[in-house]
Amino acid sequence: MNAIVLLLAAAGAYGTALMLGTLGEILTEKSGNMNLGVEGMMYMGGIFGLIAPNLYEQAVGEGNASPVVAILLAIIASFAIGALAGALFSFLTVTLRANQNVTGLAMTTFGTGVAKFAGELRRLQVGGYVTLSNDLKFAFDNHFMPAFLKKIPVVGPILFDQSEFFYLSILLAVMMHLFLTRTKTGLYLRAVGESPSTADTAGIDIARYKYLATIIGGGISAMGGMAYTMTTAGCVWIEASLSGTGWLAVALVIFCTWRPLNAIWSSILFGALMIMYLRIIVPFFPTELYKILPYFVTIVVLVITSMRNLKDKQPPASLGLNYFREER
Repeated sequence: MNAIVLLLAAAGAYGTALMLGTLGEILTEKSGNMNLGVEGMMYMGGIFGLIAPNLYEQAVGEGNASPVVAILLAIIASFAIGALAGALFSFLTVTLRANQNVTGLAMTTFGTGVAKFAGELRRLQVGGYVTLSNDLKFAFDNHFMPAFLKKIPVVGPILFDQSEFFYLSILLAVMMHLFLTRTKTGLYLRAVGESPSTADTAGIDIARYKYLATIIGGGISAMGGMAYTMTTAGCVWIEASLSGTGWLAVALVIFCTWRPLNAIWSSILFGALMIMYLRIIVPFFPTELYKILPYFVTIVVLVITSMRNLKDKQPPASLGLNYFREER
């Protein structure tokens, strides 16, 4: 039982990056845009979210840096680079009407390339690993909940012994759910994703909604890369650490049936699957089989979802399709 509790507690940290990446892609896909470039965006968010506080600490001197400022800089920098990538994706697919699948794959290649270049450039500038001082590392992984909450049996370590980004992710999921289901703007966005021609006839600005959803969604996804680098990776840039995380986030969008609240528990579940080989060791069971569990579960879910073909578990009707107004 103790091993399972420790696994779920660690899964919250690993699942935070997945949750943010998934939430960003849910918002994007609700507009009808399918951005397969989440991997590249998370890579860029990971490195730029680290470089911003690293430059800040270098400018003010180690020991003088404010943890609050450093955290805000990491969030702003990662969101900005993801939003910029989302704007580029929108320009190519909404304005120029490029193929969304090809553009998304290109964004993944472009994003990972930019992240690796920026990381190597900064490494050469500092003459070693791109990282932060121990004080700022503690601030980014600070489990600030009261001690008595953490001591609650079973629930305490899982829910109340997490970083600030975990709670930020849950807050974003709740806010996105309310936005999509309880606001007029959210209803318009869903209408654009379901039937852009009908929405256009009703006077809704299709391009505006697609741009905004993709830009904001890209920013949120990039924050997932930042959260991984600043917590799980210990505020150290390691090129290969984020490999595959963006693709899992894209798969999780389908797993949680495009519902933000489902992204909370599904991200924690997949976080547990990602690190199970470190926490629960079964003799004679190869580690490699542990590592493929998230991808195997994804395939099983995709098959089951396709076979059941339930209306409420289907993607937006126009997902991945460019809108041509003259064909309305």
